[in-house]
Amino acid sequence: MTKQTRTRQTTLGNKVSCAGVGLHSGEQVNMVIYPAPAETGIVFRRLDVSPEHATVPARYDLVCDAMLGTTLRNRHGVTVATVEHLMAALWGAGVDNAVVELDGPEVPIMDGSAEPFVFMLECARLVETATPRRIIQVLKTVEVRDGKSVARVSPNHEGDEGCALDIEIQFNNTVINRQVARYDFRQVTFKQALSRARTFGFEHEVAALRDIGLALGGSLENAIVVGKDGVLNEEGLRYSDEFVRHKALDCIGDLYLAGGRIDGHFSFVRPGHAINNKLLCALLADETAYSIVRSGAVSKPSFRFTPAEQHVYA
Repeated sequence: MTKQTRTRQTTLGNKVSCAGVGLHSGEQVNMVIYPAPAETGIVFRRLDVSPEHATVPARYDLVCDAMLGTTLRNRHGVTVATVEHLMAALWGAGVDNAVVELDGPEVPIMDGSAEPFVFMLECARLVETATPRRIIQVLKTVEVRDGKSVARVSPNHEGDEGCALDIEIQFNNTVINRQVARYDFRQVTFKQALSRARTFGFEHEVAALRDIGLALGGSLENAIVVGKDGVLNEEGLRYSDEFVRHKALDCIGDLYLAGGRIDGHFSFVRPGHAINNKLLCALLADETAYSIVRSGAVSKPSFRFTPAEQHVYA
């Protein structure tokens, strides 16, 4: 297997920006991603609230809502919604440290995939710091269940590094049905395998979602809409299995809320944002289930993870 190629923490060489609509809020949002010092992690900052309340670290233990997206909330009650596609792109691009400024409550949905964010991050260039990268190395199998959904992470084989993901989805819909895939990110990149896969929803659910204040910014421009007889998007699908690829993308984004990259083998059956977060909570609550690895030196966790909120940004 291919070893980890970077042993030092990274950030961006330049700031990058974009604008777009929030999938659920329907609000126009401007977003700027800035370089950040080592040990910052990924931190969101809301420009439309008071500065002392504006910082929302990208952490699994700050997830407050997992219905049709992952929402973070800081101790002041300030939230940032739909973070998973950007988090997946940051993971895929290898970005350890960045500050994401938003002038609204939600990350823009762009085209419904992570591809626009990957492009932005490539334009910004990656810069290595002098600080060793922190890797979460899985030591034993951890599994969680919720109804028919199962999420599991197991240690890699001895001597292996990196992340692999097995995934199965099942929908009572003839367009999607059952799809199964495996992605070994030691053999294929996130950009190649998952970045272009778009979020999706069902035509018969749109009115009900909007009645409860969700999907207000959704359209055929930023989501696959599945009807009774097929996909409503004129251009069709980007991959024949775009649905399972997007679910895998969501898993990667949710897992990056761990505060570092995870070395382990993941398995998901009928995943969703809630069970993805449940798996992270179970893994990181058990200090015997993981170690923190820094450039080859292994140490037991002194945290449960240094909260970015208490680190660089108070």
